Amino acid sequence: MSSVLIPKEELTAFQRWELASFDHPSKGRQGTREEVELATVAELEQIRQQAYDEGYAQGHEVGYAAGAQQMHMEIGQVQALMQQLDSALNQVDTQLAQSLLDLSLEIARKMVGTTLQVNPEVILTVVNEAIGSLPHFNQHAHLVLHPEDVELVRKHLGDQLSHTGWKLLSDARIERGGCRVETAHTKVDATVDARWKRIVESIGQDKSWLA
Repeated sequence: MSSVLIPKEELTAFQRWELASFDHPSKGRQGTREEVELATVAELEQIRQQAYDEGYAQGHEVGYAAGAQQMHMEIGQVQALMQQLDSALNQVDTQLAQSLLDLSLEIARKMVGTTLQVNPEVILTVVNEAIGSLPHFNQHAHLVLHPEDVELVRKHLGDQLSHTGWKLLSDARIERGGCRVETAHTKVDATVDARWKRIVESIGQDKSWLA
């Protein structure tokens, strides 16, 4: 079979086939791949940042709520402490005021006793007040005083009392400066203890040592 040679000019209607090259890819294709990789990294970074922001916001909200709860708890504790402190201070004020009042009364009582010792003639005023407290001037009444006051009253009021039938009696248990007036129907306690007790009770106090 004879070979048929085709002239080169007749081959123009066909493309020439060449073996594919296995060299490195062109710069255009390499650039596209790098762009894809950069886009992927950017997306991952964006996702990571978004997750971080969401977690931070959630953690901040939870932390704020916990902090607010703790703050309210501490405020409540402080308020309770202030109430206890205020109550304690009020109690101290009350106790201090009572102590000062007791001290004042005790000092006043001692001053009264000192006054009676320095000026025993005070008993004369006491006797006149006791007599004046009776509904009417009773005859045959008894005036009971400390023995030393009996002598003093007898010296200054003896004639007046004996003229009306009054009798002077002594009782060492009665403190100087006080007396008792006794009639058939009436008894007036003008002893120092009784008068002092009435004074103390008038200011709302009740102390057994004053009786």
